[in-house]
Amino acid sequence: MKVLSLAAGAGFVVFWSCGFIGARWGTEYTNAFDLLAWRFLVAGALAVVILAVRRPRISRRDLATQVWMAFLTQFVYLGLIFTGIDHGITAGVTALIGSLQPILIATVAGPLLGEQVNRRQWLGLVLGLVGVGLVVADDLGAGHGSPMLFLVPIGGLLGLVGGTCLERKRRPSTSSLEALAIQSLTSAVLFTALAASTNKLTVPSEPGFYGAVVWLVLLATGGGWGLYLVNLKLSGATRISSLLYLVPPTTMLFAFLIFGETIGVLAVVGMLICAAAVLRIRCGDGGTPVAEPDGSAGVACVHRGAARSEQPDRAAVAARRGHSAHVLRDSRPAVRGAGQPPADE
Repeated sequence: MKVLSLAAGAGFVVFWSCGFIGARWGTEYTNAFDLLAWRFLVAGALAVVILAVRRPRISRRDLATQVWMAFLTQFVYLGLIFTGIDHGITAGVTALIGSLQPILIATVAGPLLGEQVNRRQWLGLVLGLVGVGLVVADDLGAGHGSPMLFLVPIGGLLGLVGGTCLERKRRPSTSSLEALAIQSLTSAVLFTALAASTNKLTVPSEPGFYGAVVWLVLLATGGGWGLYLVNLKLSGATRISSLLYLVPPTTMLFAFLIFGETIGVLAVVGMLICAAAVLRIRCGDGGTPVAEPDGSAGVACVHRGAARSEQPDRAAVAARRGHSAHVLRDSRPAVRGAGQPPADE
């Protein structure tokens, strides 16, 4: 399980970073709404095939959860993030704003999700924020028009936080593949309607545009969002959100390899700090409880600081057995005297 968690986390960082690269690539040819409409039209077509083949039985509650997840984590988050990039906010600054999610998740995880964040983890969260700030320090010094423009990606960030908390709160039993298919199909409807209603839906002729669409569908949607859902099932919201600290430096590395952008010494230092912060959060002594799927009822959450384990609560089982034996012993005289079994409790 530990190896699977590490692999899923590493893959999530790589593929999630590809979304920023695809956004920059695709918006060179068209507007954000058009790019997102085409991205999810292709992803939605694949989703129809997946759902037709698998024919999953999904409850109304789980279906409603996935539709709301699509609205919050894709329509709101991606729509506003891509709009910000389309209007001149650099990928580095956008990634910095997105890196505030771990702090927000940690703030609301306790009261909403029951995920305790200890002092060691808080230190890691703040350390990661410092590392991200170093990575994008140069971008922060460059002007990008009206300060009000930064409210756009901040609104997208709030959508991602809301969707993450919703998924952790409702714990849908839908598999990750089926959840991704439903969300992609929902987003295809939403983004296509938005682009068409704003007269921004086009049919670009440049081959590079469709290369960006394929990139976004395969790497960002299939890889990034797919592993996002997988990680939500494998670990708590605070831990999966902490991986976002690694996205800005990874995005800068990809930008260097693909677009030839240079990486300064300050950015390298920030990358190392981000890596140390994530290791501190994920490998600390007191960890966040690991969220289990719905089928794991009766299995205690992992929380070493509270002396819990993944094994069934043996003390509770023993207590129930003792209680059952006590009831049987006490009920025998009543059975002999009255000739009838005791009432069910």
